[in-house]
Amino acid sequence: MDLLNTLVDKGLRRESPTRDEALAVLATSDDDLLDVVAAAGKVRRHWFGRRVKLNYLVNLKSGLCPEDCSYCSQRLGSTAGILKYTWLKPDEASEAAAAGLAGGAKRVCLVASGRGPTDRDVDRVSETIRTIKDRHEDVEVCACLGLLSDGQAERLREAGADAYNHNLNTSEATYGDITTTHTYADRVDTVNKAHAAGLSACSGLIAGMGESDGDLVDVVFSLRELDPDSVPVNFLIPFEGTPLAKEWNLTPQRCLRILAMVRFVCPDAEVRIAGGREVHLRTMQPLALHLANSIFLGDYLTSEGQAGRADLEMIADAGFEVEGADQVTLPEHRVSAAGGCGSHQGAGCGSQAEAGCGSHEGAGCGSHAAGGCGSHEGGGVCGTASAPEPAANEARTDLVAVRRRGAGTDLAPNA
Repeated sequence: MDLLNTLVDKGLRRESPTRDEALAVLATSDDDLLDVVAAAGKVRRHWFGRRVKLNYLVNLKSGLCPEDCSYCSQRLGSTAGILKYTWLKPDEASEAAAAGLAGGAKRVCLVASGRGPTDRDVDRVSETIRTIKDRHEDVEVCACLGLLSDGQAERLREAGADAYNHNLNTSEATYGDITTTHTYADRVDTVNKAHAAGLSACSGLIAGMGESDGDLVDVVFSLRELDPDSVPVNFLIPFEGTPLAKEWNLTPQRCLRILAMVRFVCPDAEVRIAGGREVHLRTMQPLALHLANSIFLGDYLTSEGQAGRADLEMIADAGFEVEGADQVTLPEHRVSAAGGCGSHQGAGCGSQAEAGCGSHEGAGCGSHAAGGCGSHEGGGVCGTASAPEPAANEARTDLVAVRRRGAGTDLAPNA
């Protein structure tokens, strides 16, 4: 297929596809799906080999968020039966992080619900970061606390944070349809604050909220322009008790096409499969490893994930290998002279000098799937015909399990 040959050539040169080409990936048929995966897989292997980075979420503060993000189980007015608790103590958070690190994770993502942190909250999280780093010298730490005020990113960086996550989630044109208590511009501002402070910026999207192909392409091109160091791709988990509980719009095939499109637009960025992979990719999760080079290990913020051991077996069975703590995630040209991701020396994890979606990885810390309200997680077709809307996926509510173990409970975490 000429389209795929063109996209592979561009990906190997770190050249952006056109908007029409990105739309065409989403419009490919199921008959062409394996060809699409194989083509995007060439780009993924060129920049990241067969390494899979593991990341682990620690939900520092769960529920009771004042924001109204429609997709989130922690939102204002949510009746989802999730765990609700206030801030974990630094020792508690460190113990939770240790479980993920023992399972093979090299990055810990510290997430808290809410609009954004107060200065006291930043002090609390800073102490938590220092506690984790004191006990686990090589770990990467990403914070995900919502909208940042001036100076807060710098304070997190001084405390030892490597990265900050704040997702754009959807296109600017449709952002107001999913959230009214803050704006798309607020999110962009926070990503820019993280960049300016020398943190590795992490920002991604949520697919499956009823958006068009044009919306998906728009948000991914916006991310490329923003240049975060990683792009987490979340697939909506329709929690009962949230406004999007009936939005079952994804099939495994559509999820794979979305991941392939993100890889082509952001060829040398870390693309992370974040929340919802178990619900929507299901038995086709191993194919997604040919597109993304990073996943979350175990459970999410408010929902259960695949067993950590099953994640490791899946990676090995698919012919991939877990990225070690001594390995640098990014391609050499994306790594700052000071060390880059995986080495932790000097300033931020990834170099922002290069264009494109971003250098370093970065957990999709507020991976929507788990619901992190404050952390979280239309367009035309430029001359081509719109792809037909996919048939509604069968609702698999049996696969949506509220997290009842790990942080905030007395039960051992899933890692």
